[in-house]
Amino acid sequence: MPGFDLGLTPRNGGLTHVIDKGLGPRAWEDVLDTSGDFIDIVKLGWGTAYVTRNLERKLEVLREKRVVFGGTFFEVAYVQGKVDEYRRWLTELGLTHVEISDGTIEIPRERKLELIAEFARDFTVLSEVGSKDSEVVFAPYEWVQWIKEERDAGAWKVITESREGGTAGIFRPSGEMRTGLVDEIVHEIDVHDLVWEAPTKASQAWFVKHFGPDVNLGNIPPDEVIPLETLRRGLRGDTLKEVLLGNQPAAAE
Repeated sequence: MPGFDLGLTPRNGGLTHVIDKGLGPRAWEDVLDTSGDFIDIVKLGWGTAYVTRNLERKLEVLREKRVVFGGTFFEVAYVQGKVDEYRRWLTELGLTHVEISDGTIEIPRERKLELIAEFARDFTVLSEVGSKDSEVVFAPYEWVQWIKEERDAGAWKVITESREGGTAGIFRPSGEMRTGLVDEIVHEIDVHDLVWEAPTKASQAWFVKHFGPDVNLGNIPPDEVIPLETLRRGLRGDTLKEVLLGNQPAAAE
């Protein structure tokens, strides 16, 4: 910490959900050493957990964090009829969180809700709404209905899909955010019940300016955790006026 106090109010909320694409245990030790205070959830993306040779050692390093495997991994288990085996494996690994999604394959709506309810008996469930196919566009009322249903079924938080590059779901294929969709969702849903996938600086800054520093943001690369924290605290030009000044003129020295 610096040798002076800026008088910034500590942040009391706002989950930072980090996507891991295959870092090793030693790399995670470095990440946690520098930015661990600002990481709330670590997602081992897609099926990376399945091909990670030293998975148990990696999970030991991450033992103080909420760790979840990517929703695509769950979808693979579903299509292969191995959901029960998947559940047992998570338990054997000591995981307490699970992501349930249908962004790539089609799971009948009622079945997805049943799966959320079943897993919620033993795990904290993060469900995900939205398609990974950039050509698939759902109406705002569908997003709202599905989010409400999944929360009612037992999901702790609902993640809004964007992919790791910000090209689907709440984003257009061009990378432009569907801001009207976002506003329509929060008109009906408590923003704190949602985790917005925001892998780019522009999207992170938009969410912080729009909903405040305590907004839940996901799919943050490990090396972007500290930059995001500076956005949350107004220590970056993108959000300084909104977070620290409330868009008021700066005080004179």
